[in-house]
Amino acid sequence: MQDRIWPRTVLLSFVLLTTASGLATALDISSYYSPRNCERPVRPRTDFIILHTTESLKKGALRKVRANGETHYFVERDGHVYRIIRNTKIAFHAGRSMWDGKTNLDNYSIGIEMAGYHNGDITQAQYKALKELLSQLQAIYSIPDERVLTHSMIAYGAPNRWHRKSHRGRKRCGMLFARQSVRRRLGLDKQPLYDPDVKAGRLVVGDPYLASVLYGSAREQETAITRFVAADANVISTGRSAWDIARDEYKTHETIYVFPDGKELRGDQITDWKRLPAGTRVVLAGSQSENKLETIQEIGRDGKSAKDIAGDEYNCKTTIYFVPDGRVKRGDELTESDLQKLPEKTSMLVGYIQGGCITGKRSAFDVCGKRWDFPSTFYRFPDGIIKSGNSINENAIPQNTLVFYRN
Repeated sequence: MQDRIWPRTVLLSFVLLTTASGLATALDISSYYSPRNCERPVRPRTDFIILHTTESLKKGALRKVRANGETHYFVERDGHVYRIIRNTKIAFHAGRSMWDGKTNLDNYSIGIEMAGYHNGDITQAQYKALKELLSQLQAIYSIPDERVLTHSMIAYGAPNRWHRKSHRGRKRCGMLFARQSVRRRLGLDKQPLYDPDVKAGRLVVGDPYLASVLYGSAREQETAITRFVAADANVISTGRSAWDIARDEYKTHETIYVFPDGKELRGDQITDWKRLPAGTRVVLAGSQSENKLETIQEIGRDGKSAKDIAGDEYNCKTTIYFVPDGRVKRGDELTESDLQKLPEKTSMLVGYIQGGCITGKRSAFDVCGKRWDFPSTFYRFPDGIIKSGNSINENAIPQNTLVFYRN
């Protein structure tokens, strides 16, 4: 299918054809394709549109998402729309995601990045542009209003030191677009009334405030927002942890913690997260990667034990252990005694599938399909070295290399 979002070259004729009937408003749109565009595979199908916010108004936000191919469309504050990844291809915008049991929604969705904040508002020009962009894309792909979702609705997190189970609430990105007042202005008359994955028990609620905004009534949404704004949202307190504020960025070098006594530490300099004093202010970086790279975690560095890192999923088949003695085991293949005795420097992947070995008759593509070169796919070579999919050459992978991809 051709990209049918109207370019500037046909603006005049488009306006003449539609203004009188009132059926549409022309888009101010231009192509600014990512260097990753050519290498991205075609999506097998398109079921959703996912709305994002940059969490920054800096011009660098556009450069970043373009460099990494993190969205299909980018809408500036003045309403101008940029094409970043062709709308038939996969953009890395959803990351670790799930909706109604379907995971890895990059494969089934179009991403739209809005210059703005999850808890702010977009400009009048952005409302006009986004409304028209949604209308055209929904018509092209037959996407109902209920499947125009926010990134905060679909993102989920693996267990961590604060949440023992896989949980909803890993991001508040795009939260603004769950508000009924905002959706009406965008021509979206319907929306999800509940989280299907929480209802089915696949995930638990990790952020009650977010859940109330995403799925509350119009009055409940506005009441929750008003109460939250009244509090100091970036200060650690009894009910607000470093994760509640910074999410996945809590232990990165870019996140700064300012203690009550004025001392400052970066996220990667903190080891004892339980002793962060109330009153510590968290200073976040500007725009953040939509599709944050998955990382190999390590016992002794990221937690004292397997259970400390993987929570209640430490003994599941989707938790993978790379033991220093060379063994590679799933959580369900180890006894409780084995799990408790795992030594320091044991590496772990949480929420992953072990796809098996590459052989002379079985390529990386045969193991995991189009995701073979995704940054979230990992390869464990026979010599024990582990590399991500975006750093390897498919034709140079040795036989007996193990493949692991996100569940």
